[in-house]
Amino acid sequence: MTIHILVTGASRGIGAAILAAFGSDDVRAVGQGTQSGIPADFTDPGAPAALWQAALDQLDGRIDVLVNNAGIFEAAPIDLDDDSWLAAWERTMQVNLTASAQLSRFAVRHWQERKEGGRLINIASRAAYRGDSPAHWHYAASKAGMIGMTKSIARGYARETILAFAICPGFTMTGMADDYLASRGGDKLLADIPLGRVAMPDEVATMARFCALEAPASMTGAVLDVNGASYVR
Repeated sequence: MTIHILVTGASRGIGAAILAAFGSDDVRAVGQGTQSGIPADFTDPGAPAALWQAALDQLDGRIDVLVNNAGIFEAAPIDLDDDSWLAAWERTMQVNLTASAQLSRFAVRHWQERKEGGRLINIASRAAYRGDSPAHWHYAASKAGMIGMTKSIARGYARETILAFAICPGFTMTGMADDYLASRGGDKLLADIPLGRVAMPDEVATMARFCALEAPASMTGAVLDVNGASYVR
């Protein structure tokens, strides 16, 4: 049976690599944010529902795998004025966590109705466990929330063959990471990674493909690190 997959944040970086990773598989995948995919602005609380329905329409009413990859990484130093700091916090939570939660809920309900199970892969971050810079409390908190959500879904619905996995990249060579590396001194940050380099998007995509198509059911709830041993748990 052809597997139907929805990938968010698929216009570049990790999301685009995830879509490409399914190239030789019996898969129909649609991506949010790509020119050929479905546009959705996750700062709009109504966007996840519209995206889910549009993806169902494109995939003949069935989605077997959801990959929540869309996210933003925007600085919010504590010396911003109160309104600006709070706005940045809420924007990051809306895009990184709330939209993913909305889509995860739609997916779980869809799989319950179909009674055929499904797979959820959440792209979180090393920051969920070791934190991030002083200007990125909100980013770390949003990714920690994603981990808690993934584990809750895995525990809550495993008996219905609804499986949930999380992947925690460290720095990955995307446009978002490039800006951060440049602003923080790339050599210093690389010195903190025993592997000596940041991860490549296709490495994260390999893990996402494995979770989507091959991971055994008993792995549900697993959190997989892709960070060059820069943080080990």
